[in-house]
Amino acid sequence: MDGSFDTKTFDDVIMHTYARFPLALERGAGCRVWDTDGRAYLDFVAGIATCSLGHAHPQLTEAITAQAQRLLHVSNLYYIPEQGALARWLVERSVADKVFFCNSGAEANESAIKLARKYAYTTRHISAPEIITAQASFHGRTMGAVTATGQPKYHKYFAPLLPGFSYVPYNDLAALEAALTPNTAAILLEPLQGEGGVVPGEREYFQAVRRICDERDILLIFDEVQVGMGRTGYLWAYQHLGVEPDLLTLAKALGGGIPIGALCAREKFAVFQPGDHASTFGGNPFACGVALAACRILEAQNLVANARLRGEQLQVGLTKLAQRFPEQVAGVRGWGLIQGLVLQEDRAVQVVNAALQQGLLLVPAGASVVRLVPPLIVTSTEIEEALDLLGRALASLRAPVLVP
Repeated sequence: MDGSFDTKTFDDVIMHTYARFPLALERGAGCRVWDTDGRAYLDFVAGIATCSLGHAHPQLTEAITAQAQRLLHVSNLYYIPEQGALARWLVERSVADKVFFCNSGAEANESAIKLARKYAYTTRHISAPEIITAQASFHGRTMGAVTATGQPKYHKYFAPLLPGFSYVPYNDLAALEAALTPNTAAILLEPLQGEGGVVPGEREYFQAVRRICDERDILLIFDEVQVGMGRTGYLWAYQHLGVEPDLLTLAKALGGGIPIGALCAREKFAVFQPGDHASTFGGNPFACGVALAACRILEAQNLVANARLRGEQLQVGLTKLAQRFPEQVAGVRGWGLIQGLVLQEDRAVQVVNAALQQGLLLVPAGASVVRLVPPLIVTSTEIEEALDLLGRALASLRAPVLVP
């Protein structure tokens, strides 16, 4: 493209499902992207925690090319070696014994909902299974996933929602215990709520939930679509909490930018049989071949450890910004390379726009939290650069001093 990108022409043909920032991106390399006018930006959005290896990673690009030249797609009517190899990688490194592949995080959560309901019907003989999720959660946009999402703003205009869901405050054990019924089939939680404001789970709460699930044969489902694959400084966010789930949903960083999702399950709960669930594109050779390459690069380059170290650096730097701008910033929270700058007011979009003007891409997490989720390859120098640019953005938003 030559810098003549026309947003009106774009809007004429694309459904208005996003409130887009005034920026058209055309290429990237590492932790930087360039717009159609040739201006560079430091990318601390990474496709919303998706491009874990950054942009145009040479080894991932090589894997994409090689797999595309070999085989793109065949039906799941046949054995797919790349699918088996990726599943083996996940099983050997997680609590799971079995994996089902799909195309997105919403689909992974839909799969988990269906699996939990089948387990409840066939094993516990519950005719009307119920699933408890958390307020301020986010699990996707399809009907099952959006019903599971505990935010009314995502439900507006889409009633009737699916029956069998209830919502409780996050990290509130008493509220969860009060919501339990004999029909409770599963509890679906994010170890850290991303869209809900970068809110980490509390260790004691999650351990108590695990005990409840064990005592009552309730499935514990962790949605790690945004926080899995090393984002938090551990391969899995549940490692921060000292508990293991029964089902684990993944997407985003799993493919390094290629669409793929996964439902990972313990053997006991993997009750799907032929005809219960499927996905035409899920687990095809291209998606799985590229995702497996992304997983191997993640390990070979020690990017989980890098996420932990750079996350500590980022959190320290953000804390200093909070001290420097107390009238704007209320605090900082997060794990690894998912950090939230908590604002004093509902000004997240304003801060993101101000950062964009400085050449830094950030993303809101609700009205009052700015989320920083850079690629896991980010360097110490790039962290410092981002902190400097964010400081400039915050300074530009300071109210002017009126001189009498």
